[in-house]
Amino acid sequence: MKDKLVLIDGNSLAFRAFYALPLLSNHAGIHTNAVYGFTLLLEKILKDENPTHFLVAFDAGKTTFRHSTFGDYKGGRQKTPPELSEQFPLIRKLIEAYHIKHYELENYEADDIIGTLAREATENRMETIIITGDRDLTQLVNDYVSVYYTKKGVTDIDRYTPDFVKEKYGFGPEKIIDLKGLMGDKSDNIPGVPGVGEKTAVKLLLEYGTLEEVIGHLDDIKAKKLNENLTNHQADALMSKKLATIEVHAPVDIGLQDVKLEDAANDKKIELFKALEFKQLLDQMETAPVVQQQELIIADSIDELDLSGATAVFIDCFKDNYLVNEVLPLAMTDGEKTAVVTAEEIKNHAQLTAYLADADKKKYVFDAKKNVVLMKRLGIDMQGIDFDVMLASYLLDPSRTIVDVAETAGLHGMILPSNEQIFGKGAKMAIPEETELKDYFGRQVQAIYQLTDKMKDELRQNEQLKLHDELELPLSLVLAGMEYQGITVDRNALIEMQDELKTRIDELMATIYGLAGHEFNINSPKQLGVILFEELKLPAAKKTKTGYSTAVDVLEGLRDKHEIIPAILDYRQLAKLQSTYVEGLQKMIDEDGKIHTRFNQVLAQTGRLSSVEPNLQNIPIRLDEGRKIRKAFTASEPGWVIFAADYSQIELRVLAHITEDKSMMDAFNHGIDIHTKTAMEVFDVDNNAVDANMRRQAKAVNFGIVYGISDYGLSQSLGISRPAAARFIEDYLESFPNVKQYMDDVIQQAKRDGYVSTLLNRRRYIPDINARNFNARGFAERTAMNTPIQGSAADIIKLAMVNYAREIRKTDFKAKLLLQVHDELIFEVPEEEIEAFSLFVKDMMENAMELNVPLLVESNYGASWYEAK
Repeated sequence: MKDKLVLIDGNSLAFRAFYALPLLSNHAGIHTNAVYGFTLLLEKILKDENPTHFLVAFDAGKTTFRHSTFGDYKGGRQKTPPELSEQFPLIRKLIEAYHIKHYELENYEADDIIGTLAREATENRMETIIITGDRDLTQLVNDYVSVYYTKKGVTDIDRYTPDFVKEKYGFGPEKIIDLKGLMGDKSDNIPGVPGVGEKTAVKLLLEYGTLEEVIGHLDDIKAKKLNENLTNHQADALMSKKLATIEVHAPVDIGLQDVKLEDAANDKKIELFKALEFKQLLDQMETAPVVQQQELIIADSIDELDLSGATAVFIDCFKDNYLVNEVLPLAMTDGEKTAVVTAEEIKNHAQLTAYLADADKKKYVFDAKKNVVLMKRLGIDMQGIDFDVMLASYLLDPSRTIVDVAETAGLHGMILPSNEQIFGKGAKMAIPEETELKDYFGRQVQAIYQLTDKMKDELRQNEQLKLHDELELPLSLVLAGMEYQGITVDRNALIEMQDELKTRIDELMATIYGLAGHEFNINSPKQLGVILFEELKLPAAKKTKTGYSTAVDVLEGLRDKHEIIPAILDYRQLAKLQSTYVEGLQKMIDEDGKIHTRFNQVLAQTGRLSSVEPNLQNIPIRLDEGRKIRKAFTASEPGWVIFAADYSQIELRVLAHITEDKSMMDAFNHGIDIHTKTAMEVFDVDNNAVDANMRRQAKAVNFGIVYGISDYGLSQSLGISRPAAARFIEDYLESFPNVKQYMDDVIQQAKRDGYVSTLLNRRRYIPDINARNFNARGFAERTAMNTPIQGSAADIIKLAMVNYAREIRKTDFKAKLLLQVHDELIFEVPEEEIEAFSLFVKDMMENAMELNVPLLVESNYGASWYEAK
């Protein structure tokens, strides 16, 4: 085996891992996310590169020899978060557990250590891989040295080779220091030349060759401002080039012979993983350091697969918007052989289409909803989905961002190429050659097959398999039907609103200009700041380098100071309404006259669904103009209506059930208004003495408790002092003692277990529950209190949707479920069915889950969504 050296920039990768993953901590309260990310990277590199030599270089301190050249070098960098600082010793322990050498050198940076070892390796013609998040190291690339840059995910990597650099910039790696000299580097506080960005710097270097040659040809540079900046900042540019140049002869006392990678026993790794509570990594250690994929056998045809038992299916259209095109591939594996076919082949293969539509044939997938929608677009009703790896990953830890199969597999020790690595991103997306395509899809589907049993076991251990099988998986199929169905939107109604809003916005602009005394760009915070705080002399917060803050909270605090402020706030709301919704929704209407929003089932940690492309859950209905947007949403057929069914105060009812607070339960069980009841308890008055203001305050604290409100939050909501808000919360908790007991208990339980659960055992991990930082811990405690309530409410409406979808098949109703918005379900229904259907839906929703207080559903209908509310 040929020698290969891997060099890792330890500080850079620690920061990248820290910010790429959510804060994690073990039961001792030690943060572990950076260590975990670093571990995943080490596992990937060891498997992918199989190095013979390995070094992790660290910065020794804040001061280096470069500071003698420029005292402000790296000035302005944010202080390392304490949650990361405490992990550096653990990262060093981790590296040692892998028997990898780590090294740092006083007065030098990790880059210089890496540069010196890379130079020695090049002189010995040894292949070298540098892994970093810092683009400075591009200058070290040569025929023997490649630089791998980590991107958003810790294990997501861009590879820089000499050819790649030449293609990207038009010149070789040796001129990267000239590039830095001209454009500087904000991250290192290297000044460069003002006004010269990457595009200009590249152009200059392509024309003149080096920084020195650019300076020598100033007379040829005709652009006046550019010439002026280059002339006045020659010294800065030359200094910047010097600062950016990596030292490749640093006085290190190690060489290639010292960084040879030894075979490492697993003892130290196991000990460390146990202390850090890396359960998944420990599980993998019992068999192998990294899950090995079996040999990939690509079949010539789908006919070679054994379709009598369970198979895994992987479908991808390369786009998030579910557009089907001629290269939509489907991969299948029976656990032995794998086949990859195109969309056209799917439609023309009778055996395959029959298999996909057979409910008795078990199939494992990644993203069941997407699979079903894509197959519907091909005219295939996909049935028999038994397990969804994506949903399982979400249930096991909802804090993880789920991107694709590769990232999910990586969390279980299986390294796969990601979609982005294979196909590119955005405008750079391209379809690879057939052999590479088949290999990629074969490995994805093979991973799904291998992960299924493993993840089923994990769900079973967490008592969450039922949550997957009976709620999330069936729900994904309901959502697929809703996405495919879409909701009809009247484009002409939106155009009319657009004209009406434009008139109103123009009126507000004229009012604002009149009050300001002249015209200006209202959308420019800088110009607006000058108008408000210099010309109109309104009291301002402290001015920053970028100007005065004109954020909403700042303007709200000035609402009574000048009549221009309400006009500006109204203008902002209407302008956003116009661009985001009235105009934005028109662009989302498909050829069928409908909007097909996508429901994200794996985003919110509480278990709530979200809506994207477009987001129909966030239409700002508190504004009358916002509510009117719902007028454009209508039924798809003549004689049909829009029907809306909404849970009433579901989270407070869940709170009553969970806490078993007698006073709260009595109110719901006897049909007493809960806000009036709360006002009676807190203000110690009878029913007749509760006025509108008392009820308003009681309502604010009721819902505030659900969302873990603080005294500061309540004071802002009610416009009262913080001490008064604190007393209000204290009085509330005295009035409802079981609520206070619940809060104390759930925080203690979260501290003990590291997570909280909903009524259906949905988990949310709370890594900061034992944090030393007061604010972080306080937020974690509020999260622990409100998640079981919000999450259980989310579970209930999901159950209602699943039950509805099952029971509607047993009826003759023609109604269709279109949308889920928070606690509300939206249907389109033939008007003659409405009376019977409303009773049917009410029964489904109110009996979705048995609580010790009744669930209550309110409903309405009309020609549009607006009229249904």
